Amino acid sequence: MKYSCLRCMVVLGGVACSALLFAPTQPRARADEIPEKFRKAVDKGLEWLASKQNEKGYWGANGDNYPITMTALAGMALLMEGSTLKEGKYAAHLRKAVDWLIDKSNVGGNKDGLIGDTNLPQEAGRYMYGHGFATLFLASVYGDDLDKKKSQQLKDILLRAVTYIGNAQSTQGGWFYTSKADGGDNDEGSVTITQMQALRACRNAGITVPKEILKKGIEYLQHSTTERGGVVYSLGRGGMKAPIGGERPALTAAAISCGFSAGEYKSELCKKWLKYCQTNIPINGGVARIGHDEYTHYYYAQALYILGDKGWENLFGPTPEQDRLTWTKYRDSMGDRLIQIQAQDGSFPSGGGFSVGTVYSTAVYLTILQLDKGVLPIYQR
Repeated sequence: MKYSCLRCMVVLGGVACSALLFAPTQPRARADEIPEKFRKAVDKGLEWLASKQNEKGYWGANGDNYPITMTALAGMALLMEGSTLKEGKYAAHLRKAVDWLIDKSNVGGNKDGLIGDTNLPQEAGRYMYGHGFATLFLASVYGDDLDKKKSQQLKDILLRAVTYIGNAQSTQGGWFYTSKADGGDNDEGSVTITQMQALRACRNAGITVPKEILKKGIEYLQHSTTERGGVVYSLGRGGMKAPIGGERPALTAAAISCGFSAGEYKSELCKKWLKYCQTNIPINGGVARIGHDEYTHYYYAQALYILGDKGWENLFGPTPEQDRLTWTKYRDSMGDRLIQIQAQDGSFPSGGGFSVGTVYSTAVYLTILQLDKGVLPIYQR
């Protein structure tokens, strides 16, 4: 482990958090504990991804689109391999990515904390995505045995990034594609999850994160959950009850990951989300294709990895094996499918629904296939 994993402990609905519920029953996985059948696919995928880095240090989707987000996601996949900024197969790639994002945190003398470049047409209308993922990535390299100058530089960027996220939060507690000021105080579920994970990564790294921001974010997800247990696209400024029928499986999967990250291992809310996803994101007999493939499984995999193979019964009591969600069951189904669809060059094709190309899909699927390594605190049990 690169640095201590501090858990963000948030109390929701009077339910106390328990970090012991999903404590692993075996020693933490090492890099060589990815199942043998998946290792070749991971190696090929990482090599392909590294080869697509622009000489300036960034990755883009379908060309140069969404470079902030793509650089962060690709960088996370390379970090999960075990490389650091100082050593490892992809150290040089990581250094270039970090330096490029540092430059983007100071575009035009930017001092308000945004990591991004609103002068880029493809970033201007959805810069909170890039900011959230970039914050996640930079927090994951902060403290990685950096020299004093680089460490202080990243600390300053991350402190300002957290402040920016707090200022961008909507009145309802969620986040939108742009800041509260630019976005008319609107909110949207997927951007909210991105900011919550970024904040958790910062807290893991020892960066101060105001508890109130996290509390409001969790409450937003609670209010966005319908009686069926699914999370809706947006709560809106009116504070209305989440409408039944507007549930999104992808957002619900992301909410589980966010809830677990916040220490909500026993909450009734996470149990509702799990039950909803069990029905709406099938995994038995092979992982089915659904809309927003990459996004859904990026977060669903994280949630089920933390759940492990014993977590379901710890939450719901004795359950027939075929009725349980487990990490091994999901990983084997998903991993087998990914091996089948991987291209000869090592990339993974785009999925259904929202998708922005092979850099995006490859970074996401490599993240899923490498979770067993347990390298980064944000993805650990």
